[in-house]
Amino acid sequence: MQVGITTSSLKLIAFDADDTLWVNEPMYVNVQQQFRTLLMHHVSEETIGARFYEAQMRNLRLFGYGAKGFMLSMIETAIELTEGTITGSEIQQIIDIGKELLAFPIDILDGVQDVLETLSGQYDLMVLTKGDLLDQESKIARSGLGHYFKYVEIVSEKNEPAYQRIIQRYGLQPEEFLMIGNSLRSDILPVVHVGANAIHVPYSVTWAHEQVEKEQLEGKAFLAFERIADVIPVLSRN
Repeated sequence: MQVGITTSSLKLIAFDADDTLWVNEPMYVNVQQQFRTLLMHHVSEETIGARFYEAQMRNLRLFGYGAKGFMLSMIETAIELTEGTITGSEIQQIIDIGKELLAFPIDILDGVQDVLETLSGQYDLMVLTKGDLLDQESKIARSGLGHYFKYVEIVSEKNEPAYQRIIQRYGLQPEEFLMIGNSLRSDILPVVHVGANAIHVPYSVTWAHEQVEKEQLEGKAFLAFERIADVIPVLSRN
């Protein structure tokens, strides 16, 4: 549902990081394809994908989000699917391709620089992302965008309690907070549920875990744009 945002009430705008500010999910897709190729002589590609996703979901509460948990889930899946016969050399290959996720070049998405340049002079801006602390801090530093943000929050999960804590920590009312992100599950629905503002800017690739059913969006009030640059006319106070 499209709604208006009262800019005079806004005090803090938070941006998701991965696939909102820069390219991320395609890197994970590429590493997962390398992982499948490595194991295809043991089991089918479909089985590898399904079992790996199961391992990721099972391990989220232990490892959280990010490259390190992804790598550990690949190793666990490989051991399970080969019934322990995977070689040390193959495990080393998995570790090596997993490490690619910790240092890939940051590719800023189109329009992001202009949006941050415009809005940083009018609002307090925040990066609000989930995942491994070291990994996310590294990506922010490598992006060269850090100077636009007054605050950085890296959380283990982006759910209603997390957003409520953020709003309370910064002394805000819900209507004074806006979240901009690509994930309906993490960036939009929980924000709407706590009474705050949200803008959805989709990305071309979405992890299955972040997808939601259309029925979950019925009656939910938020804005949606195809490009992040489209937020400027809506949010700019000039």
